Amino acid sequence: MIRAGVSALLVLSPALPPALATAATADGTGDPGAQALGREAERNLRDAHSLRLTLTDRTASGHRDGLASMDMALDRRGNCVASFRMGANGGSFDIVKRGDEVWMKADWDYWKSQLPGDGNETADLVRDRYVHGSTDESAFKDFADACDLKAFQKDITVDVTSVDGRTRLGGVDVYRLRGEEEGVPTTVYITAGRPHRLVRSDQKGDGTDRTAAVSDYGKPVPSHTPAPRDSVDLSDLEHESQHG
Repeated sequence: MIRAGVSALLVLSPALPPALATAATADGTGDPGAQALGREAERNLRDAHSLRLTLTDRTASGHRDGLASMDMALDRRGNCVASFRMGANGGSFDIVKRGDEVWMKADWDYWKSQLPGDGNETADLVRDRYVHGSTDESAFKDFADACDLKAFQKDITVDVTSVDGRTRLGGVDVYRLRGEEEGVPTTVYITAGRPHRLVRSDQKGDGTDRTAAVSDYGKPVPSHTPAPRDSVDLSDLEHESQHG
């Protein structure tokens, strides 16, 4: 039962938002200035040793199995700190990965939605604790790639078709650029000053309403890990379940 809950978390934790995986798709007829900005932003994104990625998916907010929001700091060493919130009343969960150690904590609503019939029992057992394990264990092995910034950087593209003026986001001057991804209009924001960096990507149309953002280029991932009193090893939790 507990391992089933771990597996449910694994399904979502490695996922990176499509709006970041491809910021916008060029059609080959775009503004050369826009394409140059896109190439530089892509290069700076690929060169970053650490990043913070956030996502808000308003189309998923009404679905319990949809990822409504994400906030993840990750680096090239595979370290990460992340929070995920599901749509509707699907709950939320947090993940901390440092080296080969993993901690994850889900709230009551998440356990109930992911483990029908067993969710209440699991939530009562775990309580407000992190479940702790290692990527050397079978239940946690997929976390070895869950926070792989290098894999994300390998797949990223920042292709845009036109510049649509300048504006300010969070007090920073940015270029607003237009593009399209899989038929959905996309607006990409890249810093006006150098180094030109991708700041945000908005997709809206055809049933899509998603905002993804990138920040904290090169900022170290927080190194704090849950205290022993706030976590429980998976093996100990299974023992508690059998002998509780």
